[in-house]
Amino acid sequence: MRQDWWAGAVGYEVYLPSFCDSDGDGWGDLPGVISKLDYLEWLGVDLLWITPFYRSPMHDHGYDISDYRDVDPRFGTLDDLDRLIEQAHARGMRVISDLVVNHTSNEHPWFLMSKSAKDNPYRDHYLWRPGRGPGQPPNNWVATFGGPAWTYDAHTDEWYAHLFTPEQPDLDWGNPKVADEVESIMRFWLDRGMDGFRVDTAHYLAKHPELPDNPRLPDDRVRLIGGAVADWYHYDHQHDIGQPALHDIHRRWRMIADDHGAFLVGETHMTDPGALAGYLGRDGLHSYFYFGLIQSTVDVGGTEADLLRAASSASPALSWAQSSHDWSRAATRYGAARSLALTTLTMGLPGTPFLYQGDELGLVNGVVPAELAQDPLAKRGGNHEHNRDASRTPMPWRAEENLGFTSASSAWLPFGDRTPADTVEVQQQDPHSILNAHRRLLHVRRELPDLRSTEPIWLDTAPGLVAYQCGNTVVAANFGSTAAELDGDWRLRYSTVDRAGPGPLAPDEAVILERAARPSPPAS
Repeated sequence: MRQDWWAGAVGYEVYLPSFCDSDGDGWGDLPGVISKLDYLEWLGVDLLWITPFYRSPMHDHGYDISDYRDVDPRFGTLDDLDRLIEQAHARGMRVISDLVVNHTSNEHPWFLMSKSAKDNPYRDHYLWRPGRGPGQPPNNWVATFGGPAWTYDAHTDEWYAHLFTPEQPDLDWGNPKVADEVESIMRFWLDRGMDGFRVDTAHYLAKHPELPDNPRLPDDRVRLIGGAVADWYHYDHQHDIGQPALHDIHRRWRMIADDHGAFLVGETHMTDPGALAGYLGRDGLHSYFYFGLIQSTVDVGGTEADLLRAASSASPALSWAQSSHDWSRAATRYGAARSLALTTLTMGLPGTPFLYQGDELGLVNGVVPAELAQDPLAKRGGNHEHNRDASRTPMPWRAEENLGFTSASSAWLPFGDRTPADTVEVQQQDPHSILNAHRRLLHVRRELPDLRSTEPIWLDTAPGLVAYQCGNTVVAANFGSTAAELDGDWRLRYSTVDRAGPGPLAPDEAVILERAARPSPPAS
């Protein structure tokens, strides 16, 4: 098993606009994160993933970057970022940021130059093509956020590709100059002290060089998802994502990261662990997020545990999460108790477990009225049920009107109808809270080296009960509807329900056990 620093870490996603606002503008920022480092250290976090802080017009809340080497003033300054990294490192925490290089902002200087004329040197940084007829885009590709993946530019009479919004034009990774530009950006941040990157849409990037049409799926294979994303799921994406050239891109990044002892974790929306494992060669990215739990919902009987078992068997280098800023919160889909049990199960699996901000509080989706929606998915698709705002409402720190998130009377998103019981302040004072259960879990993981260094062996158990053993340590969870007993002589080290000793596991309870020490034989 890998013994790089991230193999023993617990990660935490900071969705920057909604984490903590230091200056009263209703928008989270880097000084706000600095002010909460003591909390994250108390919780037991080792690795912070900070969502984009770069200069951006904010058409997609920072995932449309106009300057890769500067901090957007809404988030702070370069000095603030340097202080964040320095103070996190002083607490034993590493920091990674988003690498968003499938596309840039349409306000990035590269794109503005490429748009100015067909013979501009930056024209081939992007995918510009003539249409295949008057008013017809070059092919039938659709954008992830709905509608055609091409926008017409009358000035040059050509179309540019964008697998997201028109404000996010795709880079042409067939151009070696693009790879050189991105290497320079990566080295800029790694030399500044960044500990790695979460690679946004890591399986997009390269496109088929001839840009052929994608086959349309037969009706019986279409995922019935509503809203703006519905178009995307009507096609077999053979030519716009997942191309063979990806491996060369990732190999180059891996060499850069290894030079700095840095961590690269990729985002894909794949739920097939075998397909994910195919991306994780020895010289590719170090890890990929496994989306099986992020896209799943509760199923009494342990389907989620089956997903974890299959995924961990397919690859020893996955990163585990149940929520993110792009998906419905885990406690909404599973309930807080089952979500905590699933988190417990990931603590001994090879790879890196991550929490999304608020997971440790058991937060469900926040309430966001349709008229206050900010997500481009909601604005473009007109389907409020399928937007991401509900998982992005401000972090509830204190039991007051503005949640301790901001001194302003309102924030960039509504506060989500949180209650005092949702807040860090109230839960820290309750030893039986879901927050303190997460804290105990993270600290127990640090105390038990078997959970960070020993290959798991899955055990035969009764229906509904799932367990694996790492050396002298066992992690078990009961996803059945009745109490279940685990055979063996064990000492309880952790329970999600904070009970004192061993015994049958209640439904949705998880435990961490150590082999009981045997008494020494009497002296002869």
